Amino acid sequence: MRYVSTRGNAPVLDFRAVTLTGLAADGGLYVPEAWPTLSRDEIARLAGLSYVDTAVAVMTPFVAGVLTADELRGLCDAAYARFSHVAVTPLVQLDHDHWLLELFHGPTLAFKDVALQLLGHLFERFLSGTDKRLTIVGATSGDTGSAAIDAVAGRHGIDIFMLHPEGRVSDVQRRQMTTVLSPNVHNIAIRGDFDTAQALVKAMFNAPSFADRFALSAVNSINWARLMAQVVYYFYAAVRLGAPERAVAFSVPTGNFGDVFAGYVAAKMGLPVARLVVATNVNDILHRALSSGDYSKGQVQQTPTPSMDIQVSSNFERLLHDLGGRDGAALGAQMAGFESSGAMRLTNAQHGGAAPLLVSDRVDTDDMADAMRWACESTGEVIDPHTAIALAAARRAQLEPGVPVVTLATAHPAKFRDAVERATGVRPSLPARLGDLFDREERCVTLPATFEAVTAYIGEHAHPSA
Repeated sequence: MRYVSTRGNAPVLDFRAVTLTGLAADGGLYVPEAWPTLSRDEIARLAGLSYVDTAVAVMTPFVAGVLTADELRGLCDAAYARFSHVAVTPLVQLDHDHWLLELFHGPTLAFKDVALQLLGHLFERFLSGTDKRLTIVGATSGDTGSAAIDAVAGRHGIDIFMLHPEGRVSDVQRRQMTTVLSPNVHNIAIRGDFDTAQALVKAMFNAPSFADRFALSAVNSINWARLMAQVVYYFYAAVRLGAPERAVAFSVPTGNFGDVFAGYVAAKMGLPVARLVVATNVNDILHRALSSGDYSKGQVQQTPTPSMDIQVSSNFERLLHDLGGRDGAALGAQMAGFESSGAMRLTNAQHGGAAPLLVSDRVDTDDMADAMRWACESTGEVIDPHTAIALAAARRAQLEPGVPVVTLATAHPAKFRDAVERATGVRPSLPARLGDLFDREERCVTLPATFEAVTAYIGEHAHPSA
């Protein structure tokens, strides 16, 4: 499998190189040169398989030429051994039509673990036997940071620097990052919002002298390997609800668009996806883009769903590339215009191409709280605020009768206990393995949200690449 940049002006890479690289040299994101497909019979044979066996069947085409199926299975066995549920991503029924896909049974209680536990093992394998070092630089609106840190803490040959917006993540999210005291882990709180943190990370990748000196790599969903791993749970859930004999819809709480794009990839691979419901909070750039073609930045509003408080969704570029006929030069010009002005219109091909599969909804804080109360009172399920955004959108989506709707439950409710308690009166407890989280020592540095300040800190603490 070969990988190309969405902007068409970066080297073509294999899976190993694309995993270690992250962002493309031309500022684009890597995607497979062509989408692999599974036949109806191949999808049908996934029914009843374990999560690891499903993962191997779905991901093997993407790692072709670099890893064998058996090697991939070994990495998946190691990655998912730390999950607290044997199904890894179990389904829970809410009513006749609605289901939850619980993605929070990993070590940091968020869906990011599903991909990042695997990514940590991939990094270690690809660095093994070499004298190379990686410097992972990432931005987090909450969950990516803790999941990435857990995945690489203490691993040889890796330094990780994670930027988060100061005061804009929950106390649990912050402590899951800042209480990891491994020498290779560095937490940076920046005085700005997530979009600023993400822009700083992209700027570092786009500064060749800095990126090459420290061999920068990414754990955000700009890294293809992370997104690839998220495709698996769409197949795992759908075959349990009747695919390929019937189509299944998914509702996804959305900030950076990576989780939704994984569902789009599953559909391109042949999974019968009835609809992908793109559920945003009031930071609704994706809803505006999909409903009216207006992809324009607004001011980030702080909400009880901090992981969705985003106005620039980096993975959206992958969708625009695919819907625009994979014209890298055209998309490069389009994205350059957006980066300079903060606004752009989707082309007719992009806007119209999204419509058959993707629908969107904007859910405000009151409707989010209503969804949390409904789930608690009517089904006995306590859900986190991000999941509630997607559940609210799922329950008012206009879908064909009889289509099961799976809402992606992206975080354990105890990660957002204050918001859950306000809406439901129930204060969820952390699982026992995190019960002492608030007694642990924290380590973090606060920096101005400037390229100079952040790169100076990384330059002082990172190990240059061999």
